[in-house]
Amino acid sequence: MAFGNQTEVTVFILQNFTEDPGLQDILFCLFFALFVVALVGNGLIITAIHCSPNLHTPMYFFLVNLAMMDMICTSAVLPKVLQSLVADNTISYSGCLSQMFFFTWSLSAELLLFTAMAYDRYLAICQPLYYGTLMSGRVCIVLAAFVWTMGVLNAFLFTGLVLSLSLCGPNTIAHFFCEIPAMLLLSCFPPFFINITTITVDIFLSGMNFLLTMASYGCIITNILRIRSAEGKQRAFSTCSSHLIVVTMYYSTVLYTYIRPVIGSAGIIDKAITILYTIMTPALNPLIYTLRNKEFKASLKKLLLLFSK
Repeated sequence: MAFGNQTEVTVFILQNFTEDPGLQDILFCLFFALFVVALVGNGLIITAIHCSPNLHTPMYFFLVNLAMMDMICTSAVLPKVLQSLVADNTISYSGCLSQMFFFTWSLSAELLLFTAMAYDRYLAICQPLYYGTLMSGRVCIVLAAFVWTMGVLNAFLFTGLVLSLSLCGPNTIAHFFCEIPAMLLLSCFPPFFINITTITVDIFLSGMNFLLTMASYGCIITNILRIRSAEGKQRAFSTCSSHLIVVTMYYSTVLYTYIRPVIGSAGIIDKAITILYTIMTPALNPLIYTLRNKEFKASLKKLLLLFSK
């Protein structure tokens, strides 16, 4: 990757969480456990829904897509993080771009998917008579295709922007993985246009989806408050409370990272917040979505009994 007279940069050094070997071992065990939980938990969600005809509904269809995105996100970030904690903390230029592409793809698609899931819950609670028509199987497939496609396009856009950067050193990424804000700090010249483009796209993508999601839930909450019986309110709210928890966790961390007035180096607070949506959320999503869902727990129990025979 040569840019004119600039020094060629072919390898990047990822910044470790700590130089303390004992603490590195603890973090390795913690992140490895979360990695296993994320892969196994999301894998069980996909398998249980696929094998249970009673779960072949729009809500669970979107949940399968969310599980797939979480698996892509953790698989793009965590293996290299684990390697950096115990061995080599370098990453090649092509490996860095690949990591950034798949992470950005999953992140962008997940933001769009949250909007689709909120729309699904809005129709189910506020427009139940038209739900079957407005959220048919064909509509679900079209929405999912749109979500994945837009995520890919956004990933190509950001990867292309990083490809256009002139990188002449230093080659130390002030983060534990290749993320766009950290990569922009390595440019030889202030990437004003790329900064503006990145922030504009992030504001449009994150802001638009956040507003649409909150508008859907505003209508949902208003509709729930009109229900007279406490049991009816609880039943209606239980169908969307899990999604609302995940959305709140996700947007609060992503908006902090990507939409802030000044793009600075990733300090300890930035790293801790990034861990929430790259590692913690994919691991917690299976638990959040299934712990209070009796229908899913019954299907999962049948699946586990089948595997145990």
